[in-house]
Amino acid sequence: MTRYDAIVVGAGHNGLTSAAFLARAGLRVLVLERNPYIGGATVSRELHPNWIYSNCSYVCSLLRPEIYRSLELGRHGLQVVPYGGGVTFTRDGDVLGGYVDKDVKRREIARFSRQDADAYLRYGRDVMRQCRLVRALLMRTPPDPTSLRPRDLRELVHVASEFGKLGEAAIYDTLRFYMMSIADYLGEYFESDVVKANFAGSGIIGTALGVQSPGTAYVLLHHYMGEVDGQMGAWGFARGGMGAVAKAIASACTASGGEVRVDAPVGRILVRRGRVTGVALANGDEVFAPVVLSALDPKRTFLGLMDQADLPPEIVKRARDFKIRGSSGKLNIALDGLPSFPALGPGHPLLAGDMHVLDSLERFEKAYDDWKAGTWSKDPYLDLLIPTMTDPTMAPPGKHYMSVFVQYVPPKVEGRDWTDADRDAFRRTVFQQISRYSPDFERLVLHAEVRTPRELEAEVGLTEGNIFQGELTFDQLLFNRPFPGLAQYRGPVRGLYLCGSATHPGGGVMAAPGANAAREVLLDLRRPATVPEGWSDD
Repeated sequence: MTRYDAIVVGAGHNGLTSAAFLARAGLRVLVLERNPYIGGATVSRELHPNWIYSNCSYVCSLLRPEIYRSLELGRHGLQVVPYGGGVTFTRDGDVLGGYVDKDVKRREIARFSRQDADAYLRYGRDVMRQCRLVRALLMRTPPDPTSLRPRDLRELVHVASEFGKLGEAAIYDTLRFYMMSIADYLGEYFESDVVKANFAGSGIIGTALGVQSPGTAYVLLHHYMGEVDGQMGAWGFARGGMGAVAKAIASACTASGGEVRVDAPVGRILVRRGRVTGVALANGDEVFAPVVLSALDPKRTFLGLMDQADLPPEIVKRARDFKIRGSSGKLNIALDGLPSFPALGPGHPLLAGDMHVLDSLERFEKAYDDWKAGTWSKDPYLDLLIPTMTDPTMAPPGKHYMSVFVQYVPPKVEGRDWTDADRDAFRRTVFQQISRYSPDFERLVLHAEVRTPRELEAEVGLTEGNIFQGELTFDQLLFNRPFPGLAQYRGPVRGLYLCGSATHPGGGVMAAPGANAAREVLLDLRRPATVPEGWSDD
C-alpha cells in the first residue's frame, strides 16, 4: 500500500508550486497528472518538427518574484526574457505604437490626441496605484469577513490599513474602479477611440464580458500587476516556451524529494468519515494520503472527482453556480519566414511586441455581440506575438513561431458542440484577420494548431476553455473566490484543499494560488512555513 503525506491532483504550474513548497517543508508529496506531459496550460510542445509551441499560456509577467526566489527557479533553468512594447493597427493603415519608453509613447499618443498624451501620465499613475494595492494582497490568504478568529481579524485590519494608505479620495476611486467597465474607465482619461482601444484589450482578455460590461476595469488591472526584472507591468517570454515555467517548478519539487507522475488520471477523491484518505486513479489503483490538493476548478473537483454524498448540499449548488464561461481561442503557427506588416515596415522594433488589430471600442463590443449570439467573433480581437523575434530557440534558424490569442470564442456554437468544420471556419476567420495587416502571412504558414474552447477543455482541463478557471468579476474575487466559505484554500472535507486559479488571487501564470494553498496546509499541519507571505517593493 503506497502512502504519501500529500497528493496534488494536476501538474499545472499551481499544482506544481504547491507540491514544491510542501516538499521543501519535508512532506512526502505526489503530483498526479492525467496527460503524458506536465504543465497544464503552462506547457510547451513540439507539434510540428523543430517548432516549439507555447500551446496555451504564452507570455510571462504575473509569476510572483517571491516564488521565483524562494524556489530558486533560475537555478532550475527558468529564464524570462523581456520583450518590448506593442502596437495597435488601425483600419486606415496607421498604427499606435506602445513603446516602452514613456516619453516616446506620449509622443506617439499625441499623434492621435494631445489631450490624451497628457492624460496618459495620470492614467499610468492611477493604474499603478491600484496595482500596488492589489499586489500587497496577492500572497496573503483572504480574511473571512464573517469570522471572529484572531487571524481573520488581523487580516481584515491589514486589508483596511492598505486601503487607508490611499487616502479618502483614492479610496472612493478604488471602490468605483472595481465596479466600472473598461470603456467607462478609459473614457475618464482619453478621448481618442484608437487610444482607448489600445488599452481596452487587457480588460477583456479571457473574460466573457464586453468593454461596456461592469467589472472589466479590474480585469485590466489583473494583467497590469506583474513584473519582469523588477519592472512593473512588463512582460516577457520564458526561454524555450512557457513549459519552461512548469519544468523549473517541477525540478524544484523533485529536488526536494517530491514525485511527479504523468499518465495518471485521477478518477475519484476518496473520503471516509468526513475526511480525505487519498485518491483512486482511473485505472483502479488507490494512493493514500491524509491531505489532497486539487489544482482543478470547483466544478471539476466537487462535481467530477467527488461523490456528492460526501459534500454539503450548499457546496454542490455553489459549484454548479460558479461562473466559468469560455470566451477565448488560441492558434499556434509555424512560419517559413518573418511575415511583413506594411504599417510598421521591415525591421521595426515593435514587431517583437504585442500586435493588436481592433482600433475602436465599437469593434470590441460588436465582437462581444457575436459571442452572445453563440458564434466566434467575425472581426475578432487578436493578441498576436512572434516569440522567435525574442527567443530564437523555438524555431529553426530563419523560421518563426507565431502565437495568436483570440477573443471572443464561445464554448458552444449556437448552442451545440463544436465540430471540426466549425474549427476550420474559425481558423479561416483568424487567418483573414491577420492577412488584412500582413498580406504575405498565409503563404508562410507551414502548420497551425487551432484550439477552441473544445480543445482547451478536452486537452487541458479548462472548463469551457476559461483560462482563469472562473470569471474575474468582483463577486468572485478575494473572500468570494471561488465562493464564500471556501476562500481560504480549504475544502468542505477535512484534508481537502484547492490550489488552482479558481482560488485567490485568480488566473494567469502567477503561482500565488498554489503557494498560498501550500502555506495553509503547512499551518494546519503545524509545520514550519516555507512559503513567502506578503509583498514588498524590493
